[in-house]
Amino acid sequence: MKNYYTLSEAINDLKQRGYSYDFNVKPTCLECASLKIEIKPEAFKVDETHRFEGMSSTDDNSVLYAISSKDGIKGTLVDAYGVYAENISEAMRKKLR
Repeated sequence: MKNYYTLSEAINDLKQRGYSYDFNVKPTCLECASLKIEIKPEAFKVDETHRFEGMSSTDDNSVLYAISSKDGIKGTLVDAYGVYAENISEAMRKKLR
């Protein structure tokens, strides 16, 4: 797994490697708005996780997930540390640990 200095560098590299879709977290699934689909926890896996810490503020912390579905859909999910922690199901929480 590569190490990246910035979130944008990581996103650009992952897009070049085929992670072309953007995912959003819903309470019980991932959503890909551009494809108008929802992917349940049992239908995707986290291939890579990259953590970034802001230099000036802990509010700038984020996690980037590279995700692939069983159907071959690959994309990224960006999470500011802990933003989704309270609003998702236990199955989603386990997948995104």
